[in-house]
Amino acid sequence: MAPTIEPVNIPAQPLPSATTVVIIGGGIIGLTAALTLAERNIPVVVLEKGRIAGEQSSRNLGWVRKTNRHAEDIPLALASDRLWAQMPERLGADVGYRQAGIMFIGRTEAQMAMHEAWLSSVQHLSLDSRLLSAREIADKVPGGRGQWVGGLYTPSDARAEPTLASSAIAKAAMAKGAVIIENCAVRDLVTNAGRVSGVLTEKGEIRCEQVLLAGGYWSRRFLGNLGINFPTLPLICSVLRTRPMEGPTDIAVGAPDFSFRKHKDGGFIITQRGALDASLTLDHLLLGMRYLPQIKAQRSFMRIGLGKEFFRDLGLARRWSGNKVSPFEKVRVQDPAANQALNKEAMDNLKAAWPVFEQAQIEQTWAGTIDVTPDSNPVIGPVAKIPGLTVASGFSGHGFGTSPAAGHLAADLVSGHTPIIDPAPYRFERFL
Repeated sequence: MAPTIEPVNIPAQPLPSATTVVIIGGGIIGLTAALTLAERNIPVVVLEKGRIAGEQSSRNLGWVRKTNRHAEDIPLALASDRLWAQMPERLGADVGYRQAGIMFIGRTEAQMAMHEAWLSSVQHLSLDSRLLSAREIADKVPGGRGQWVGGLYTPSDARAEPTLASSAIAKAAMAKGAVIIENCAVRDLVTNAGRVSGVLTEKGEIRCEQVLLAGGYWSRRFLGNLGINFPTLPLICSVLRTRPMEGPTDIAVGAPDFSFRKHKDGGFIITQRGALDASLTLDHLLLGMRYLPQIKAQRSFMRIGLGKEFFRDLGLARRWSGNKVSPFEKVRVQDPAANQALNKEAMDNLKAAWPVFEQAQIEQTWAGTIDVTPDSNPVIGPVAKIPGLTVASGFSGHGFGTSPAAGHLAADLVSGHTPIIDPAPYRFERFL
C-alpha cells in the first residue's frame, strides 16, 4: 500500500483552452517547475494522469544528499540544499527538511576504497564530506555491534518527507496561479510546422507554447510514441516504515545491505540498500547492451526475475493515436507490490548491526518504480527533434533530493531564464 500524502484540495475545473506551459506529470519535479513558473507569473497547467505524487515522488526514501553523486551532478545538489532550506518560508509549510547528515559505512577495505575514490573525485568542490574510523562510527551511532572498517560522512546532507513535500509545493503553486488537473492523461503532442503548439489529452486539447515532460517512469513510453528513444529501465525499491521508537541516531545511515533514516513521526524508514528488483520487461531486451557497464558493476544488487510484470508491460501499447485510449489511462498509478523478503533481509541485517531495532514494529510497507538511465543522471533539457518540448526525467532514484533545483532548472529552460546551474551534464543529446 502506498504512503498517504498530505491531502491537497484540487478543485474540479474544465480543461483550459490555452496556456503558456503545459507540464506532463504531477510528481515533485513537475510541481516544483510549476511553482517556479507561477512565481514568475507565467501561466502553467500541470496534467497528471492519476493523482499528484502518486508514484515515486511519495515512495522514495526522502534522502537529500550530495554524497556518492557523480561530480557533475553535485552543483544541482548544492543548489537544492539552498532551496530546501528556503522551503518553509517559500511554501508556508514544514516539509520535514532536517540537515542531520548522512553516513555511508563499509565492512571491507574494498567498500572503503570506493568511498575514498569518490571523496577524491569531488575534492575540488569543497564539500564537508569526510572519512570516518570505526570508533567514530560507534560514537555517532552508538549501541552497534557491526564490524565496520570505516565510513563516509557528510554532515550537511539532509532528509525531507516525501508525503509532505509535493503536497505543500502543489498548494503553493496553485496559490500563485498554477492550474493542476488530476486524472487527465496527455495522449500526444500537437505540433504546427514541426514545433509544439499544444497537447491532446483524454479530455480535449490545450494550446500552449512549451511542454515540459516530467513523467518519471512513463516518459520513455510517451517519447517512444513520438519516435524518440529515451533510454530508461525500471527498478523496484521495497521500503518499510516502523512505528515510533527509540533509535540510535538522527543521522541517516547507509550500509551495504540496509539503510535507515528517522521519520517525522519518530519511526524509521528502512530498505535493503543492497538489493533492487529488476522485473524483466521488453525494454530490458531492447536496451540491455547500453547498460552493460552498470550491470557488470552492480549485478549483485539486482534481483532479476521474469514474472507477470513482463506480460503486463507487453499488454500496454507502445504506439497509439491521439483519439485512442493511451497506456496512461489504463495504468493511472504504477503501484508495485513490496518484496517482503527483501524487507525482511533489511530488518534482519539492521538488527544484527544495531540491536535496538529488535524492538521495531513495522507500520507499513510499500514499493516504488525507479526510472534509471545508462549513466544514472537525469535528462533535464530540450529535445532538438521537437522544438518546444523539454524533458525532466530519468532521475535514477535520486530525484527527490535534487527536486527543488531540478524543477527550477526545468522552469528556467522552458521560460528562457538564466539556468540556475549549468545544464550541460543533463542534455538529452548525450544518449543519441
